[in-house]
Amino acid sequence: MTLPVIQYGDPVLRKKGARVEQITPAIQQLIADMFETMEAASGVGLAAQQVGQALQLLVVDVREAKDRPSTLFLGGQPADVAEFMPLALLNPQITPLGAPVAGPEGCLSFPELYADVSRPESIEVKALGKDGQPLEFRCGGLLARAIQHELDHLNGILFIDRMGLEDRLDLKPKLDQLQFETKASLAKKAKKS
Repeated sequence: MTLPVIQYGDPVLRKKGARVEQITPAIQQLIADMFETMEAASGVGLAAQQVGQALQLLVVDVREAKDRPSTLFLGGQPADVAEFMPLALLNPQITPLGAPVAGPEGCLSFPELYADVSRPESIEVKALGKDGQPLEFRCGGLLARAIQHELDHLNGILFIDRMGLEDRLDLKPKLDQLQFETKASLAKKAKKS
């Protein structure tokens, strides 16, 4: 089922996610719904907070992004990124590798807003997969960027927090408008209930 994507201004985007302690049928359904939602929105990543759930859970799928390559190493050996996708990560932890590089980012919670964000080019990832089994891998390029972006969401950090001041000032009118519209929508829903 496609879920509504939470927009900037909703407080859930600033909530740190709780650890996922058990792979329950509800968690499995949430993962399936998140994949469907991400695909419907033409995204490459989605965090649980973006669908209203403050959990340590993210999904990524970079197969459609042909213009921004990714690298993947499993057990120290190069691996095919496409065969590893789509990917759900529960309780992920990363270790940055290498110096940060600037690259373009957008976010489904910030429609039509883009800016350069500096992040390490490659990372080491430890997490549980959707089946609850431990996963460990190293990745670079878009896959590393997408995982770092979504991991930030799991900790209540948004990509606007990582933008340069100039980009943030340029986007301020659009950010203010989006936040205003989201808060007005939330207030309207609260009145109805």
